[in-house]
Amino acid sequence: MNESLQNLPTYPMVQLSAWSQQIVDGGLELFDFGTGDPREPTPSILRQAMIDGIDEVSQYPPTPGTKGLRDAVCGYMQRRFGLSLDADEEVVATFGSKEALFHLPMTFVHAGSTRDVVVYGEPAYPVYRIGTLFANATPHAVILGPDNAYQLDPDALPEGLLSRTAMVILNYPHNPSGYKLRDDLYERWVELQREHGFVLVSDECYADLNYKGEMPKSLLEFSRAGCLAVHSLSKRSGMTGYRSGFVAGDPALIATYRRFRASMGTAPQSFVQAAAQLAWTEDQHVQDRLRVFADKRDVLVEMAAARGLKVHGSEAGLYLWLEIPATAEDDVAYATRCREQGILVAPGSFFGEGQDRFVRLALVPTLAQCKVAAERWPQP
Repeated sequence: MNESLQNLPTYPMVQLSAWSQQIVDGGLELFDFGTGDPREPTPSILRQAMIDGIDEVSQYPPTPGTKGLRDAVCGYMQRRFGLSLDADEEVVATFGSKEALFHLPMTFVHAGSTRDVVVYGEPAYPVYRIGTLFANATPHAVILGPDNAYQLDPDALPEGLLSRTAMVILNYPHNPSGYKLRDDLYERWVELQREHGFVLVSDECYADLNYKGEMPKSLLEFSRAGCLAVHSLSKRSGMTGYRSGFVAGDPALIATYRRFRASMGTAPQSFVQAAAQLAWTEDQHVQDRLRVFADKRDVLVEMAAARGLKVHGSEAGLYLWLEIPATAEDDVAYATRCREQGILVAPGSFFGEGQDRFVRLALVPTLAQCKVAAERWPQP
């Protein structure tokens, strides 16, 4: 066994699934705010596109994704961010964003060299650390919190670390806090990428889910050289189970990634790519979904205020990041209290060290379920 993996805890979503089953087995009504897997139906136009895209003969999809899908991605990036991308040189379709984020350290980090560090902010999507460890590279988590508004600031890094860094992963809107990164920090990271030559990756899978203030930006608006942006249709278009996303950016990095993708995995099935092509082309369904998420968010923000729970950030993305009451022992104990009411939340410590005063709520139950859960939420 890879020794660096021996101390990895159970993957958080596995634990959340086990807890949800315990609630059901205990005879309680389940209000599942744990995993970010929305209950709203996948838009009918996308489901129909998948049906229409099923060929009589099933064959391997092209590794980079169909030309139609990559063209649709370029159209989206132009509309959304004002970026003109080359569909052949700067875009690769992926099997969702998790697969890509897992594979990128394997592709670009030379394990055991003097530049084998992967830097990311924490709390974080666990795959950043897991992908780094599977690549036999060295993870370096920068602790984020209310004091720094969850901004991954290079000034927080130990002196000399960037000279040993092969990759930096940004994630904004941030999971779990929902903060957006300041423009000056995007610019600073780009400057440092040029100086040190690391690969700068931006996980932007929540870029279209915005509730307050300016729309989130893409790293590629600040630079393409040495930079990659990762996107997903999971939350944006309700395609979590269908697995579709893309990586875009520096043509040289894309060429390297594309070269190895045939060894690592495949593009989505052709019928999923047909739906994905439509999803990146049609924007109305995204706005429809966002209105539903916003309504659920409003209910939970009101509940938090009534219970004296402080909401941090949560201005974009799919989650509410709540500070637990001072009377609670820690995040796991508070999550246990919530489960006694049938309410499943994710302890903050699932997302990294120093997060045991927080819990994450995914905006996934229906609006009606959110209203009932708000009434049953435990008092401080």
